[in-house]
Amino acid sequence: MNKTRGRPRGNPATKAHIVEAARGLFLERGYRGTTVRAVAAAAGVDSALISYHFGSKQGLFGESVTLPCGESLALSTALAGERAGLPERLLIAVTDAWDHSEPLQIPHRMALQDENVMDVFREYLERELLGGIAEFLGGPDATERATAAVGVIAGLIFIRYLNPLPPAAGLTDADVHRVFGPPLRTALFGRTRHTPAARR
Repeated sequence: MNKTRGRPRGNPATKAHIVEAARGLFLERGYRGTTVRAVAAAAGVDSALISYHFGSKQGLFGESVTLPCGESLALSTALAGERAGLPERLLIAVTDAWDHSEPLQIPHRMALQDENVMDVFREYLERELLGGIAEFLGGPDATERATAAVGVIAGLIFIRYLNPLPPAAGLTDADVHRVFGPPLRTALFGRTRHTPAARR
């Protein structure tokens, strides 16, 4: 089968075909074991089309398994700034994608019942998000702090989107930052130690 070369075109049928090929590979091989090159080969297209339609492997994963984590946890954006703003950037990435994404092919709650989808989602959180945060933080306890941060983020996704609790589902974006920002900052950077003021 000839592959598409040159300038990629935004053909919806081609995009759907890529998603179908990617879904099968992700569920069979997992997130880490699936490469963009392998998806392109399975779909019979040039890998440039995947970058054109989905931006990255993260974006392709998010669409192919019907969870918008590829966009909501876009590390290329969230990890591109200075350290102090990391908690806010991560929360913005989550709320932007999960609150304002287009309707999914499979409802969030149905995804919870699909063990294959959840296996891939867990692998994504571990390999991509946790690993990316740990690398960003650096230091001997980076993995531990990244694990705590992913716990906060995954908890937010679960109780606000996948299996909504009314108090969490009813929060505005500003409320999400107010409620989840402090624990996420603590997970990432630890508690700020205040030196007691000297007595006069």
